[in-house]
Amino acid sequence: MGLLIALTAAVAACQAGAAAAPQAAPQASAAAEGVVPDRKLPERSASSSCAGVEAAWRHVATQNDRARLRNWRTLWVEALAKAKAAGGADEIARDEALFNPDLALDRPIPPAGDYRCRIIKLGAKAKDNKNFVTLPPANCTVGKDGGESWFVVNDGIQRPIGRFFAGPPGRGIFLGTLELGDERRPLEYGLDAKRDMIAYLDRVGDKRWRLIVPSPHFDATIEVIEIASVP
Repeated sequence: MGLLIALTAAVAACQAGAAAAPQAAPQASAAAEGVVPDRKLPERSASSSCAGVEAAWRHVATQNDRARLRNWRTLWVEALAKAKAAGGADEIARDEALFNPDLALDRPIPPAGDYRCRIIKLGAKAKDNKNFVTLPPANCTVGKDGGESWFVVNDGIQRPIGRFFAGPPGRGIFLGTLELGDERRPLEYGLDAKRDMIAYLDRVGDKRWRLIVPSPHFDATIEVIEIASVP
């Protein structure tokens, strides 16, 4: 299935952290192996510095996506206020870790395996949208392809699919595209701006991560995608 972006082993090494030895990751489900993205970036030297690797996503991301990412925190504050006022205050207060914009723990890249994902929409993009919406939980997968991490939401009406990049210190970057409805062949990143996705990736707890998607093209001002280990 032609899609997207791949990184080299140098990227994976920096994602794991220079001080920590890499650990064997759980094998991804066989059902998800068939959607491994196969588009490759130019090869990088295994001796590349982490600073250089962190810049890799910038060479792949579109100008529009880089601009969206720069404004993420301002959008977050505005969208969260709208979500609280629209009836989401109690749920947001019960899950402080997920909704704290400044929480970013070490080891931001999830290990390969099967997860439960939840998409939460904050702040309406249009008058007919709601300011706080939580979509039903969906099955999702983090996989490894030659030492590089990819991510896919396997079911539901909105299904991100793409790659994890090393990001700023303590954070990761997701670049990908969005599948809708009954589509089963994702678009290649950069071909359709309305389907392109960019997000910060944070670890916010034990075996729990989130994607922060600023200015998604549908429904909301901010999307939070929770990635949690399956009990």
